[in-house]
Amino acid sequence: MYDFAESPVRAALERIFTGDAIAHLCHPFGDLTGPKALYETAYKPLFAALPDLERRDYIVMSGPDEQGNDWVGCCGYYTGVFTAPWLNIPPTGHQVAMRFHEFFRFEDNRIVEMQAIWDIPEMMMQAKAWPLAPSLGREWLAPAPAPQNGLITGPRDVEQSTTSCGLIIDMLNHLIRHPAQGGPEVMELDKFWHPRMNWYGPAGIGTARGISGFRNWHQIPFLNAMPDRGQFPDESTHHFFGDGPYAAVTGWPNMVQTLSQAGWLGLPPTNQKISLRSLDFWRVEGGRIRENWVLVDLLHVYDQLGIDVFTRLNEFNKARTIVPLSLPDGLK
Repeated sequence: MYDFAESPVRAALERIFTGDAIAHLCHPFGDLTGPKALYETAYKPLFAALPDLERRDYIVMSGPDEQGNDWVGCCGYYTGVFTAPWLNIPPTGHQVAMRFHEFFRFEDNRIVEMQAIWDIPEMMMQAKAWPLAPSLGREWLAPAPAPQNGLITGPRDVEQSTTSCGLIIDMLNHLIRHPAQGGPEVMELDKFWHPRMNWYGPAGIGTARGISGFRNWHQIPFLNAMPDRGQFPDESTHHFFGDGPYAAVTGWPNMVQTLSQAGWLGLPPTNQKISLRSLDFWRVEGGRIRENWVLVDLLHVYDQLGIDVFTRLNEFNKARTIVPLSLPDGLK
């Protein structure tokens, strides 16, 4: 997909996916079966909108989860010149970038399951067409890992991989202690997070720098709105695995909680239980987390609450002409 063209991409998908592989994709794509449906529903329209489409991975890691399933996790972005409408997002005529987090479960060297979130709100923002609340954090193209070592080829360091994954699980177990077991101090953030950590959240939430930034621009509104997070473990799934200094989690969904208070994403307290799909990567440095890439399927959250972002998008942009663009070649 780096040199994206229809024929080789279709052939690669047919070769590496089983015919009945399940692809769990973010809203509005839904669940798809087999490589043909995956290409026709997801990749073909994106390629039509970005005719010079290319995929750039900056994290590729792998490992077994706690059940022994083999996973590969990929983080990066799709990019190209946005020349035709996509999901009714108006084209810009400029290069755009859309982050992806994609996880693949393998059996006998073929993919049998895919879980993927594309940061579609990021595309809306670049088109100046995001129709909902602004982000509290910083919106930008989330960078590659600082040491530029995210493409892990092996041999696999089992001891370091286990340590990295264990640190993340320990950290998350501490996070869910608050508020049920005490104040913010029970989370012991200083124990797990580097003082110069970066938390790269999805478009609609944004990036936060340091523990104070994480608390102010994500955690406080999130926990205020849904204080019962982590209390419904039987309704979610988690697949953790580590690879050297990296760890990852996938699950569909992997969080269930109740929107009982106001404040998160500008949403009102609906007292409705919602599920969240969050696909995450962490980089460990010196025994603490230095970087964390997080994508949440926010469009799915809005959909559960009865908010049709795409209808709002159409209303927001009804005065714009949303047609394919024909750009000059720049020659005089």
